[in-house]
Amino acid sequence: MTSRPSFASLCLVAAALLFAPHAVAEAVAQPEAADGWTVPRLADGRPDLTGVWDFRSITPLERPEELAGRAELTEEDEAALVERALDRQIDRRPPPGQVGGYNQFWMDRGVQVNENRRTSLIVDPPDGRLPPLAPGAIHQPGSLLEDIPGERPVRYRAGGIGADGPEDRGIAERCLLGFNVGPPMRPGGYNNNMQLFQTADQVTILHEMVHDVRVIPLDGRPQLPDHMRQWLGSSRGLWEGDTLVVETTNFTDKTPAYDPNGTTGYGIGANMHLVERFTRTAEDILLYEYTLTEPATFTRPFTVAIHMRRGEAPLFEYACHEGNYGMVDILAGGRHQEREAQAGGSR
Repeated sequence: MTSRPSFASLCLVAAALLFAPHAVAEAVAQPEAADGWTVPRLADGRPDLTGVWDFRSITPLERPEELAGRAELTEEDEAALVERALDRQIDRRPPPGQVGGYNQFWMDRGVQVNENRRTSLIVDPPDGRLPPLAPGAIHQPGSLLEDIPGERPVRYRAGGIGADGPEDRGIAERCLLGFNVGPPMRPGGYNNNMQLFQTADQVTILHEMVHDVRVIPLDGRPQLPDHMRQWLGSSRGLWEGDTLVVETTNFTDKTPAYDPNGTTGYGIGANMHLVERFTRTAEDILLYEYTLTEPATFTRPFTVAIHMRRGEAPLFEYACHEGNYGMVDILAGGRHQEREAQAGGSR
């Protein structure tokens, strides 16, 4: 198969549940509030989690092999990470002969590590790495640079397996889901923002990317029936002290159990069980933790912690379908290549 660029690379160039929430709480260290700071509260007495929150972080998801056995960064380690992040943002000119599309200057990955200065966002397992895959687990790799042959459905977010039809493309390329909204949320290349709205009986999370919205009831209602499946799953929330705990099930089988970077799909989301925890620990910090369980994919659950920072600006509209000619161009290019092949040409 001739490799074809994905929509993401074109943009850069051209323009029965195993863990209930109370059980997970025992596996995650209880967050502590900043000294001398009091948690702000709404009229119902619950912590005020509202506002725009930024989940950018240059802390890697997994602990690098060269830092094996080290849970925290030294000041020198942190300075080196920040320096590399700043260096990536330099608006470098392309080499001669290249078209000069977007470079890393236009990305928005941030220049700060997590507040806890850990060497990985993964806090459990203790080695800071994803657990081993279970025997027979599905691993669907993708790429931003070329198509990788595979089978439908394409569960990862960016990339594709071909250009026969829209179903050959990743779900973010079709504007079905953003590649950092999850759930669970995870830092990505840009638009790492969400706005949280809160009332006494529900919480709503509005993501800037692809304007995905999660409405989370807090009134004790049961999850959706098993036959009802959704892209973002079915979420139900409750309060454990000052921590909002959200349990999500009922994902569609068209999503992966986990997609750590937008171009790799692990497992099938249908049986994934996700528990998220939101805790204010300072005036400008919202601690976001999630524990993901999917026994057919990973040999054990794993937990990630991200310190979200209060956003400095409002959310902006993320127009995905509007003006999106990536899919049209990819499929049109595929038909052109087919015509060339039929005419005896090669590419």
